[in-house]
Amino acid sequence: MLDLERLRALHSVATYGSVSAAADVLHVTTSAVSQQLAKLERETGQKLLERNGRGVRLTDAAELLVEHAARILSLVEQAQADLEAHRGAVVGRLSVAAFPTAVRGLMPATLRRLRAEHPGLAVMVREEDPMQSMPLVARGDLDMAVVQDWNNEPLPLPEGLQKGLICDDVADVALPAGHPLAGRDEVDLKELAGDPWISSSPDSICCHWLLRTLRSVDAEPRIDHMAYEFASQLALVAAGLGNVILPRMGRCDVPPGVDVVRLRAPLSRYVYAVWREETARRPAVRAAVEALRAAAPAAGGVPLAAAAAPA
Repeated sequence: MLDLERLRALHSVATYGSVSAAADVLHVTTSAVSQQLAKLERETGQKLLERNGRGVRLTDAAELLVEHAARILSLVEQAQADLEAHRGAVVGRLSVAAFPTAVRGLMPATLRRLRAEHPGLAVMVREEDPMQSMPLVARGDLDMAVVQDWNNEPLPLPEGLQKGLICDDVADVALPAGHPLAGRDEVDLKELAGDPWISSSPDSICCHWLLRTLRSVDAEPRIDHMAYEFASQLALVAAGLGNVILPRMGRCDVPPGVDVVRLRAPLSRYVYAVWREETARRPAVRAAVEALRAAAPAAGGVPLAAAAAPA
C-alpha cells in the first residue's frame, strides 16, 4: 500500500522543482524527503528520480504517480473538511494571506472576533500581494487569501478556487498640497494626465492596475517613484513628488502637505476571500469569511451582498 506522506513528498518535489524546496514547504530536512522518496521507490519497485545536472528530475513513472498523488491528496483534504463540517466545530489551524491594507484594516478585528468566538481555532496571517497569494492557496500552501480586484479590471480566479465577496473599497486621489487641483471637492482622472505618479512595487497587482488605468486617459503614465507601503507613498506625495491612488480601507494617517480628493468617476476595488474547493465545507473557512465581513465597515469598506460563501 502506498504511504500518504511519501506521496506528499513526491508531489511536493514535482510542484516545487527540487528536494530542498519540497523540504522547506514540508518543514522537514532534505534528508527526510530523500528517505521518503527512497522508501517510495522500494514500495513501487520503480525508479522515481534521476540526476539532472546538480539537481534531479522525475522519471516517467514518477510523473504518472504524481498525477494520482494530486487526486489522492485532494480527496484527503476534502475528507478532512467534510469531517470538520459533520462535527460542526470551528477548530484546527487556518493560514491566511492578505494584501497590506487588508492586514492593517481587516485582520486585527477579524482575528479578535475569531479568537473570542472560536478559541479552538489557531489562525496564522501573512502579508502577500494577491499575485503571490492566490497560487499559494491553489497549491495548498495556504488555506485562504484575502485579495482584491478593481471595478474596471476583474481578477482572474485560478481553477480550483472559490471566492466570497467581503466588501467594496472606494479609492480617492492623494495630491501634493501645492498641486493646482488640490482643494477641489472632486477631480476627473483625465485632468491629471501627464502628472507624475507614485506606485507600489512593479510586480504588484496595484502597479499593474495603475498603469493600465492611467493609460486609458494618458498616452503613457509617468511612474516616477515606487514604494510598497501607502505611508511611504504619502510621504513622497507630501514632498511634492507625485500623486497616489489611495483606497479608503485600512488607510493610514494622511500627513501634512497631502490633499485627498474624490474622483468624479469613482474607482473602487472589490475585496474577496478565496479558498480551495476541497475546503469549502470547513467551518473554519466559513467563520473566517463571516469575521472578515463583520470587520469591513469599521475598516472603511462598504458592505456588499455576498457573491459567494462557503457552502
